[in-house]
Amino acid sequence: MDIGELRRDYTQRGLDATDLDPDPFAQFELWFQQARDAELLEPNALVLSTVSAEGAPYQRTVLLKYFDRDGFVFFTNYGSRKAQHIEHNHQVSVLFPWYALERQLTVCGTAAKISAAESFKYFTSRPRSSQLGAWVSQQSSIVSSRQLLEAQFEHMKEKFQNKEIPLPDFWGGYRISPISFELWQGRPSRLHDRFYYAKQADGWGIKRLSP
Repeated sequence: MDIGELRRDYTQRGLDATDLDPDPFAQFELWFQQARDAELLEPNALVLSTVSAEGAPYQRTVLLKYFDRDGFVFFTNYGSRKAQHIEHNHQVSVLFPWYALERQLTVCGTAAKISAAESFKYFTSRPRSSQLGAWVSQQSSIVSSRQLLEAQFEHMKEKFQNKEIPLPDFWGGYRISPISFELWQGRPSRLHDRFYYAKQADGWGIKRLSP
């Protein structure tokens, strides 16, 4: 299938150095809020890239659950493929693909588990069905059928009926501590605007990159 004719010019807006907050966390928060205000589908969806012990890259979409100056937090099963990759190589990259705004934002950094107390705080805020789902899913492992998953879910529902659901010891959060941010804003004629924040000893440096 030849799809070479699929193209569009990006004309919504531009991005200049004078538009940028010198603090990349503040700039991220601004762009994230604009994505929310635009009512994008899952504005907190990010593509997480990890590398296996054999050096093979892998990507998947996960949801950002909170962020602050310490980094960006997502949750997963600690037996999942992504968790196994992080165990061997803490360096990760995440991409926020805000296509409707003709922009994307990339963060590179290192991932580490958050405390059990932090994970518990978030876990208890989840809907009860999602708490049960965390107990059921042995993420990334082979499962024989959908019916088996649903049967296991019903078993867990009965097991914890009228009880608080405890935090599984195999489930929790990771915090990504950034070492760089890259902002990309689409422009006409493929002359896109790109700005790169790099962590330095005294703060953050900002450079414009060629598209």
